[in-house]
Formats: sequence, structure tokens, C-alpha cells
Amino acid sequence: MKKFLTLSWERSVLLITFVFTSIYSFAQDKGLDIDIDINKDDGNMFAKPWVWIVGAAVFILLLVALLRGNKK
Repeated sequence: MKKFLTLSWERSVLLITFVFTSIYSFAQDKGLDIDIDINKDDGNMFAKPWVWIVGAAVFILLLVALLRGNKK
């Protein structure tokens, strides 16, 4: 009789544990909310290619001016 009570107690605890585990895992499941807008202007000017082109041109002009120096 003692073995039967122990076995039924263990099964009850396992059943309750599995029920709470499944409830917890379903509570974590939610739909994905993915919103991708590639035409969004977020104000990040460094992501625009023309800024890099102008910056590289200015850098090259300054580098040439500094390396050329004052040769007479």
C-alpha cells in the first residue's frame, strides 16, 4: 500500500509539473512583430553613400595639400 501511495504521489507531482511547464511555455509564445521599412529616413546621415564620397574627397584633397607642402 505504501508503494502504491508513493507511486501515485510521484505521478501527481510529475503531472502538475508538466502542466505548469506547458502553461509557462505557451505563455512565452507570441506572434512575431517584424516591421522592416528600408525607405525609412531615421536621420542617420552616415548611412547615406554620398556622405562617404564627399568625406573621402575632402580627405584626399587635404592629404594632397599637406603632403605637397610649400615646394619652391
